[in-house]
Amino acid sequence: MIHLDAGPYLGASDAARARDSTARLCICALGLTVSLSGPAPAEAQTTDAGPQAQPTLSRAPIMTQLNTVDAPAATLASREAASDDAIRPFRAHVPDADLADLRRRLAATRWPDKETVADQSQGAQLATLQELVRYWGTDYDWRKGEAKLNAFPQFKTKIDGVDIHFIHVKSRHPNAMPLIITHGWPGSVFEQIKLIGPLTDPTKYGGRAEDAFDVVIPSLPGFGFSGRPTEAGWGLERIGSAWAVLMKRLGYTRYVAQGGDWGAGVVEAMGRQAPAGLLGIHTNFPAVITPEVGAALGGDKSAQAALSEKERSAVKDLGAYVGNGGLSYLVMMGARPQAVGYGLTDSPAGLAGWMLVHSGFTKWSYGTDPKQSPTRDDVLDNFSLYWLTNTVASSARIYWENRGGNLISAGDQKSAEVKVPVAITVFPDEVLRAQEAWARRAFPKLTYFNEVDRGGHFAMWEYPELFAAELRAAFKPLRTPALSAK
Repeated sequence: MIHLDAGPYLGASDAARARDSTARLCICALGLTVSLSGPAPAEAQTTDAGPQAQPTLSRAPIMTQLNTVDAPAATLASREAASDDAIRPFRAHVPDADLADLRRRLAATRWPDKETVADQSQGAQLATLQELVRYWGTDYDWRKGEAKLNAFPQFKTKIDGVDIHFIHVKSRHPNAMPLIITHGWPGSVFEQIKLIGPLTDPTKYGGRAEDAFDVVIPSLPGFGFSGRPTEAGWGLERIGSAWAVLMKRLGYTRYVAQGGDWGAGVVEAMGRQAPAGLLGIHTNFPAVITPEVGAALGGDKSAQAALSEKERSAVKDLGAYVGNGGLSYLVMMGARPQAVGYGLTDSPAGLAGWMLVHSGFTKWSYGTDPKQSPTRDDVLDNFSLYWLTNTVASSARIYWENRGGNLISAGDQKSAEVKVPVAITVFPDEVLRAQEAWARRAFPKLTYFNEVDRGGHFAMWEYPELFAAELRAAFKPLRTPALSAK
C-alpha cells in the first residue's frame, strides 16, 4: 500500500534533497502491481477434474486448469485466432482437485512458535491465524465465493498483450454514468463487488435514478483472473492507458474513474494522461505529500510548526505507523518480489499471514464480530483468489514496477499535472489522513473534498453504501445527459 523510506522528504526538489541530510519518510504504495513470468492459466479447460483425480503438491495444475469461459465449446486455438480486441464472456470455475490441494496444504501447515508479545506488533498472532487457517481448510466454501463473482457479468479482453479480466454491470436506469474502479494490493475485485448494487441501482439504497452508474471493475494485470505480464514495464502509466482502451472498447465515450491503494496511482496516471472521454477521477488514497508536508514528516521543526493541530496529528500518526514497521512488507516486495513469491506460492497459511500485516486489517476481528464487514468468508474469498490463480508473485511485482516513486508523494505522482477534475474522500482509519490544505496545494484541479466519520483502507468493503454515496456526490457536477454507451 505505502512505502516509507529513509532519506530526503517526499516531494522535495532534487536540489532540496541534495541539501537535506535529515531522515526521509518515503511513502510509496508498494503492494499494487503484479506480474508473473509463468504461463497464464489456460482458458480452454471447461470441466472439473473427475472425482478420482488425485491432487498434487505441484502448483502447475492450478496454473493450467483454473479458468473457464461461458462458451463450453470454445478452445484455446479458436481464442488465439480471435481478434485481439474481442471481448469474451468469462465465468470463474476452479477444478475440485485444486480445492482439495488447498485444503491439504492448509492441514499440513508447519507452524512457527508463538510470538513473544501480547499484540500484533510481530505480525498476525499464532492462535488467531491458526483458527483462521483451520476454518479456511474445513468450513470455508470457495464455491460460494465463486458464485458471488459469477452473479455478475464477467469478461476478458486482451490489451497490450495481456488478458484483462473485468466485471461489467450496466444500470437499468437511463443515462447512467460509466465508472471504472481499480483495486490495489492485497485487494481484488472481491473488495469492490459490494459497491455494485448501490452504484448501479441507487433507488434501492436511498439514492435517485439519476445517480446511477454503469460499473466496470477490472483485475489489475497479474492479479486474479487477469493475465500475468511476461515482461517488465507494467507500471501505473501503462495500466492507466490500458484502462482507457478498455473503456473505449466497451463503447463509452464519457466516463469517470475511481481508485484506492495502487488504484489511486492508476487513476492519477489517467488524470495526467487525460484520455478522450475521461471526465474526472476520485481517490481515497491521494498523492498529497507536498514538500512542506514531507519536511514535517521528516522532522523539520519549522515545517511542523506551520501546520495546524489537526495536520500535526495526521503527520504524527503516519510517522508512528511507519516508524513501527507498518510498511516493512512492501519494502521487500518492491525490492525482491520473486523471492517473496516462492514461500507464499507454496503455503496458503504463509500467504494469509503475510497479507494480514497490511494496515487494512488492523481493526479486522477475524470474523469474531458478525456485524463487521468484510466477514471472515469475504477475506478468505480474497485470499483464495490469490492462491487459486497462483498470482501471489505476479501481483507483488506492482511494487517492483513502481519502486522509483512514492504513491502519496505529490511530486512523484505529478499531482499538479492532473488535467481533469479531482475528488477526494478521506476515511478516518486510513494510515494517510489527507488534509484539505494539502490536497488543494497538490491538486490544482481539486473539485471535491470530504472527510467521513468511519472507514479505513478497505472502506468500500467495510461501508459500501457510504462509499457509493461519496461517489454520487463527488461526480454529480460532471453528469450530463446520455453519458452511457448506446
